[in-house]
Amino acid sequence: MNPTGPNSQTKAVVLIPARFASTRLPGKALLEIDGKPMICRVIERATEARNVARVIVATDDERIFEVVRSAGYEAVMTRADHASGTDRLAEVAETLEDANIIVNLQGDEPLISPRTIERAIEVSKDESVGIVTTWEAIGTVADVLNPDVVKIVLDNAGRAFYFSRSPVPYPREAVRKHVTLEAALRNEAGLLCQFRKHTGLYVYHKEVLLEFARWPQSDLERVECLEQLRALERGVKITAIEASTPSIAVDTRDDLERVRIFIQKNHLEFAVQSLKSGLQD
Repeated sequence: MNPTGPNSQTKAVVLIPARFASTRLPGKALLEIDGKPMICRVIERATEARNVARVIVATDDERIFEVVRSAGYEAVMTRADHASGTDRLAEVAETLEDANIIVNLQGDEPLISPRTIERAIEVSKDESVGIVTTWEAIGTVADVLNPDVVKIVLDNAGRAFYFSRSPVPYPREAVRKHVTLEAALRNEAGLLCQFRKHTGLYVYHKEVLLEFARWPQSDLERVECLEQLRALERGVKITAIEASTPSIAVDTRDDLERVRIFIQKNHLEFAVQSLKSGLQD
C-alpha cells in the first residue's frame, strides 16, 4: 500500500466496521472462507489497493479484535452503542488527524475488487464530490424484486437520485401490459438492464463523514432503512461509479457458500494455469 503519490496531499484510510451480532448470519465476520476468517479476506482485498495508506477494522467485539490483531492487521475497539456502522467509523475517523479521505468498506465483502477501491478514491479527490459509492448491473429478476438488494437511480452525470429497496425505476407501461412486475421483467427485452444494484462501498471526505454522523436520522432513511438517504436529503452530492468486477455481499449462508465456491474455483484455475506454465518451461 502506498499513499496516493509522493507529492499528494491526499491520504486515504480504509475503515472496516465489523460486529459479531449480525441479524441474519451471527458471527459472520469470523466465519472461515477457504481457511481464513472472512474479515481477514476483506482486509487482504483492501490492502491491495495501491492508493490506500492504512486499513483498520473498527469493532466493538473482543473476538473480532483479537482475530484481526493476531493476523497482523490493525484493529481498534469502539463504543458498543453506535446505531450504525457509519457512526462507528466516525468515532475512529475523528482520531485520524492525517487522513482526509475515509473509505467505508463493509466487512462482508470478501470479493471486493482493489481496483474498485482505487477508482472510487480517485473520484473522491474532486472537492465538489461529497461521497463516492459504487453500483453493479442487476442480472436477475429475483434481485430486482428482492428488498435486500438496494436499487440506485442515477442522473446523466453519474450522481445518485435515489436509493430504494423497491424496484426503481418502476416500468409502469410494461406492468400494465403484462399485469405483474415479474412478468414484465421476464418478457420485455432490455427492461432488466434499467436496474442497478447499490454495493457497499463509500468514500467520504473526512469532514463530510463527521458531519453526516452528527445529523439525526432523516424521514426517508427511517422508511427505507438506508442511511445514505440521510445524505441525499441534506443535499450531499453522491457520485456512483460502476464496480470494476462484481462482488458478493455475505448476508446469508447461501451467500457464504457462493463465495466459498468462487474462491475455491479460482484457486483451482490458478493451480492449473501454474502447472501448465511449469510444463511448458
